[in-house]
Amino acid sequence: MALTDADVQKQIKHMMAFIEQEANEKVEEIEAKAEEEFNIEKGRLVQTQRVKIMDYFEKKEKQIEQHKKIQMSNLKNQGRLKVLKARDDMVTDLLNEARQRLSEIAKDPSRYSKLLEGLVLQGFYQLLEPKVTIRCRQQDVEMVQAAVDKNIPIYQEAVKIKIKVKIDQDRFLPSNIGGGVEMYNDNGKIKVSNTLESRLELMAQQMMPEIRVMLFGANPNRRFLD
Repeated sequence: MALTDADVQKQIKHMMAFIEQEANEKVEEIEAKAEEEFNIEKGRLVQTQRVKIMDYFEKKEKQIEQHKKIQMSNLKNQGRLKVLKARDDMVTDLLNEARQRLSEIAKDPSRYSKLLEGLVLQGFYQLLEPKVTIRCRQQDVEMVQAAVDKNIPIYQEAVKIKIKVKIDQDRFLPSNIGGGVEMYNDNGKIKVSNTLESRLELMAQQMMPEIRVMLFGANPNRRFLD
């Protein structure tokens, strides 16, 4: 039985509708897959960037923390140096004051003469030489000679050796020092400095730990004592 034109048109419409439906379904499938892939890629990119951002801020946080520690260490060191300088300045001022007061000793003849006797005798024992030259302030010549005369027999009795002593009349110690003597062997190569200034310096070096404890207290970080 032959198809009528109406039947043909109906079948064509039916086929076109089927093809259109198939096309629409295919388009929807493609769009759905594309959207899925897009969302997956977007999620991957977002996660990658999130990791990068977290790493960046973590590094920055560590840098800031390290910078903070360095600053704190520098501030502590600066504060420690300021304290040490202030302490050194105080010790220096104390020693300067002691040097200024040395001149007061020579103003007391009784006290100064006994001090000279001790310094001269100590110099004899340190040199242990048969010939000794003494230099002193010009104003102290008489006192020094008296100290020499008194100590020669004491020294000779102790060491059983004779000693010849002279006071240098050509080269005197500066008159503005606190006092005391310098003593030399015969050729001048061996020297014992027993001026009041040199004795003060020696005493300051030997007693510096005790001086610092008296001024600033014991150092809690110091494990050993001299």
